[in-house]
Amino acid sequence: MTLKKVRLELARCPEFPEGSSEFGYEITAPLTADGHIDLDAWKKSKDKCAVRRFWRHEDDENGMLVHTRRGWMFDYDPDAEDDDEPLFRLDDHVFKQGEYVSVTEHDGVQRTFQIVDVR
Repeated sequence: MTLKKVRLELARCPEFPEGSSEFGYEITAPLTADGHIDLDAWKKSKDKCAVRRFWRHEDDENGMLVHTRRGWMFDYDPDAEDDDEPLFRLDDHVFKQGEYVSVTEHDGVQRTFQIVDVR
């Protein structure tokens, strides 16, 4: 099992018609050969499956990629639920450059991010 680092950047939206590299996430996760998150590998290495949220003019937030009954999410504090950021249908997504992922952020707004790098 190989952990991959995936970089997501804010996709086109009304506020940023060209998207923005100043807002996004870096995720460390095990991926299958076809680019899906490998749930079995995640179970064996979940302590290494991390996320870093970077947002212009804000401190970075570091957390974990977690899987629950509700699906995949970013969790920045295991003792709190109000910081969790659910990922929309992540089981269906392929992590390859140019694809998109939707995240419901702390403020309750679902934003779309483009995958700009997988290494």
